[in-house]
Amino acid sequence: MQKEFQHITLSPLTPHIGAEITRVNLAEPISAEMLREINEALLLHLVIFFRDQSLNPRQMYAAACQFGAPTPYPFVSGIDDFPEIIEVLKLPDEKENFGGVWHSDTSYLPSPTMGALLYAKQIPASGGDTLFSNMYLAYESLSPGLQKMLSSLRAISNADKSAISQSRINRKSHTPKDLRAIHPVIRTHPETKRKLLYINRAHTTHFEGMSIAESKDLLEHLYQIQASAEFSCRFRWSQGSVAFWDNRACQHYPLNDYAGHRRLMHRISLAGDVPY
Repeated sequence: MQKEFQHITLSPLTPHIGAEITRVNLAEPISAEMLREINEALLLHLVIFFRDQSLNPRQMYAAACQFGAPTPYPFVSGIDDFPEIIEVLKLPDEKENFGGVWHSDTSYLPSPTMGALLYAKQIPASGGDTLFSNMYLAYESLSPGLQKMLSSLRAISNADKSAISQSRINRKSHTPKDLRAIHPVIRTHPETKRKLLYINRAHTTHFEGMSIAESKDLLEHLYQIQASAEFSCRFRWSQGSVAFWDNRACQHYPLNDYAGHRRLMHRISLAGDVPY
């Protein structure tokens, strides 16, 4: 049964992940009651969407501050006056799109981000959708034996794994060194206390205590489960749309199917905590 909300109107995209929210203007301060319901909707649906927003950088920053603590992105300098807001831009002649592989943001940091807001400034007439996938369900779909085995493992995430690093070639403003972290393969969400599968194709290189070659087949099996259509939703952007995702519990994949067109988004990340 769908939960009833009093201060927002919510329409799920799928039964398992994603919901659009209306009756919210992110350019204005959000009441405590509405903020509580938005945060509850995020925990329930893992990614929530707001359409027809009109946000200048100051308003976007103020909106983000209501949901968490804005934090700079490690590789790209922010816009003037707001270093936490970065441009995610793909020009018509560029071949690669930023982050164009299934991933969880900044898993190569000791404390990966808890979430992010992405605001559509300019989009192509078609294409450029983003997929999101539920990592609770990815974990729950595993056999009890595999769940038990994975619960004792940790995995290494590296910022410069080739799966993702090529998508940043034209966008890096600086290159931090040695961005790698070790996290549990099965993570417990700090708020819901549910277990989830916490590795990702973009950044995870191998299991701790194993070689890359030894880890490869099992990781590939898990990546395919994480990308299963039954755990996913697909969001079609329109100008003024905002996505807000729980980076602890879901992954995302921006599609690169709009060659010859310009796409500009503004993005702001929110600080997270150490996975356990």
